[in-house]
Amino acid sequence: MTRPADTHLVETLLASEAPYDGSFLKIRRDTVSLPNGHTGIREYVVHPGAVVVIPLLDDGRVLLERQFRYPIGRVMTEFPAGKLDPGEDPLVCAKRELLEETGYTAAQWAHAGALHLAIAYSTEIIHIFFARGLQAGERQLDQDEFLDVISTRPEDLIAACSQGEVTDAKTLTCVLWMQNVLSGAWKLDWQDNAA
Repeated sequence: MTRPADTHLVETLLASEAPYDGSFLKIRRDTVSLPNGHTGIREYVVHPGAVVVIPLLDDGRVLLERQFRYPIGRVMTEFPAGKLDPGEDPLVCAKRELLEETGYTAAQWAHAGALHLAIAYSTEIIHIFFARGLQAGERQLDQDEFLDVISTRPEDLIAACSQGEVTDAKTLTCVLWMQNVLSGAWKLDWQDNAA
């Protein structure tokens, strides 16, 4: 895809405030210079980044989780995911989250791409990984983490998405990836797991 020069769209930081600086999320209120020379205010959440894993079982099913998400007050179906620790490599985080939340380890991994989840008000980036050659083990959930691990056929997951049963944005994006990878339309660079 050919892109024109974007310099006429760029906003430049003039000043920044931090009205909230939490242990997990931070809020920024920036004054910016707009392309037309005026100024504007940009309020956004600073997020440490995260990973999501599409775990492919040998029998063709995929692993998912069901957990209560407090901000929206309901149990959601989603792929395993978690936030990056400071300075953590995304693949290391993906391996850690898959093991902690599901108990599975994988023989092979592939980085699919990145997802910018809420570009209008958050810096959050989610790194998308596929895992295969899965071996079951014991979960290592955090003390405040409660979730069920389930498995389903890809076609059933796609149907659940089309019927509005799955509404999590990262999972919907991952279903697009899953469909295209499983059909052969999109290729991945699989790497053997290095201990």
